[in-house]
Amino acid sequence: MNSISLSGRRVMVAGAGLMACARQALPGASLEPAPLEGLDRVAARSPAADLILIDADDCEPHKLAAAIRGLAQAATPPAVVVFAAHLPASLARDLFRLKRVDVLEPPYSPSDIARAAAHLLAPGGSDAGGHRSQVWSIVGAVGGAGGTTLAIELGAALAGRTLGERVALIDLNLADGAACAYLGAMAGMSLSEAAEAPERIDADLLDAFSVRAAGGFDLFASPRDPAAFGKVTPAAVCRLLDVACQVYDWVLIDLPRGRQPWTVDVLCGSDEVLVISELTVPALLAARALVGEVEAALPDGRRPRLILNRLASRVFGPAPSRAEAERALGRRVDGAITSDWEAAACSVNLGGPISQHRPKSKIVKDVAGLVESLTAPVVSTARAKVA
Repeated sequence: MNSISLSGRRVMVAGAGLMACARQALPGASLEPAPLEGLDRVAARSPAADLILIDADDCEPHKLAAAIRGLAQAATPPAVVVFAAHLPASLARDLFRLKRVDVLEPPYSPSDIARAAAHLLAPGGSDAGGHRSQVWSIVGAVGGAGGTTLAIELGAALAGRTLGERVALIDLNLADGAACAYLGAMAGMSLSEAAEAPERIDADLLDAFSVRAAGGFDLFASPRDPAAFGKVTPAAVCRLLDVACQVYDWVLIDLPRGRQPWTVDVLCGSDEVLVISELTVPALLAARALVGEVEAALPDGRRPRLILNRLASRVFGPAPSRAEAERALGRRVDGAITSDWEAAACSVNLGGPISQHRPKSKIVKDVAGLVESLTAPVVSTARAKVA
């Protein structure tokens, strides 16, 4: 059933209902029940745990979140399989940070557990050797605010400035995403079909879903389907993003405005959340409300970034200024993108990022500045670790 030896492997099981199934799935392994409280300390005892199975539906959410946080902070975290019908939003961010993790949604069988264990425990399996991706989620405050355009330009900017690093743009507007049309690319992701068995989403399937887009990054987008949101489960979305984080250095997510069952999970698992607003009163009001909703969902007091799009001179119109927009929003904005309708329209019609067709556009310059400001803390942190 699996290609690795389980003899002598130490497997900890948190959840009374899992033990019988684990015995069938992992013959030869040394199984022991484990409490959630202090799980990181128990798992580190000699010999170190190789794998931990956690029944999330049999645990109190706050204890589960604390256990995962502890494991994520360990010097060498064990592989973890979480079994959950409904994954708590507070757990998603910490799960994304584990090096080797899988999520199984019931109903699951011993063979499902065996496959997950084999994948996680295989030499070089899903452990990326300390690989740490950056996840940025982009969401428009209103329709037409330019979230998809900005996501594309961010992808192109990152792909153009990072030597040897891989960039992915994942369009989670599953019903009517526009990234494919903007880039003149095909939709290659069948997430609704993969949702029937999310544990089977791996690097190979991810590669099959991807389409190389103009701009030097990989695009993940689904064909238009009005019923798509009803077909895709939170487990499938989290699994897709988890595998993407193992494969790519930069993962950009084009989020739909309407909240889905998995939206909070994605927000909590993101390193940066960018709320995009245009300079109209309705858009600014919507942005202020959306920023408040996102701040309430994010853990650890993190704040989303607020980006003003289509900033233009007021010579020919009554659009609010940046200062007036900030007063309406009740906070300072984190960036602004200059309006250049001709460059944006040209790129959409020709298929590809603005940086490809109009490299001297002010949009390209502003996006480059935004990328520089967003990546500065990441670069500083990496240098500090090396020092």
